[in-house]
Amino acid sequence: MSTEKLVQVQELIDSAMSSLKTAHALMRDLTGIVDTDRERIVSRAESFSGSGPVSGRVIEGAFDGQNMVDGSGQTYPVPANYASKSKLAEGDGMKLTITDEGKFVYKQIAPIQRRTTVGVLIQEDGQYKVLAEGKAYRVLLASVTFYRAEVGDQVTILLPKDGEAKWGAVEAVIPKQLAEAAAKEKFRKAAKDEDGELSPSVD
Repeated sequence: MSTEKLVQVQELIDSAMSSLKTAHALMRDLTGIVDTDRERIVSRAESFSGSGPVSGRVIEGAFDGQNMVDGSGQTYPVPANYASKSKLAEGDGMKLTITDEGKFVYKQIAPIQRRTTVGVLIQEDGQYKVLAEGKAYRVLLASVTFYRAEVGDQVTILLPKDGEAKWGAVEAVIPKQLAEAAAKEKFRKAAKDEDGELSPSVD
């Protein structure tokens, strides 16, 4: 693809995204409904130096759990396999480089502070989620298939240390069979200890 065509494509994308951003703003003014989750990611993206298009080749933004969003609110699709294997967490700072051949190359540049929590994999509304801390966090299908997880498995996910999140990054999976076996063993040991305490001593 020639440089001229790349520039033309970039201009078309910028124009479309600008129109979309204007439409979102108008909708927000008319309805009063604010997408706080999206605005939180855009705000995070704006915090990076050089956020937004740079010479039409390099773009910096933040990962929203599925895509990269730049400081102007434009969205760029992140390959699910890359996000899954890299364990990208919602809010991670990213850089997108568009090569002369038109390839999109992503790189994590500012990992957000993380915390881990354990939940159970469920399927809701046709989407995989992890039920943890009383909330259902969305997870990438690619992560579920990569770890060969099944509904009912215990899943460790990565979340931003501070603030809210809609998405979790899968860190590890404990198959339900192993979790059940561990729970039974723990119960058996607890019962044994209790019996030992209740048993009368023999001189």
